[in-house]
Amino acid sequence: MIVAGFGFRAAAGQASLEGALNAALQRAGMPVLTAFATAADKADAPALCALAARLGLAVYPVDPATLRLQPAEKSARIPARFGAQSVAEASALAAAGPLARLLVGRTVSDDGMAMVAIAAGGGA
Repeated sequence: MIVAGFGFRAAAGQASLEGALNAALQRAGMPVLTAFATAADKADAPALCALAARLGLAVYPVDPATLRLQPAEKSARIPARFGAQSVAEASALAAAGPLARLLVGRTVSDDGMAMVAIAAGGGA
């Protein structure tokens, strides 16, 4: 399973999310994604859902406790409710499953509104 994990500000639009995703995919060598993931309280964001629907991918919500368990890079900009970790990295790792590893760490959109990380799990 190859998952793109998203972290983003509430005002981020689809262009911000797509820009960060495209940059991360290029850095990762253009893997074929199987799903998106993000923090549970962001999983129903209209911009993310629209992008996922356009690409035919499911969005997996990841609860805060699971985010905190992931070996993601620390981020000074993330609220304490996420354990001060990269939501993009932590959600990608959590959703990719057992033995997940990052293919690409946090990649920021040009406008700074969205971050994407890509993880592979289960021997993918």
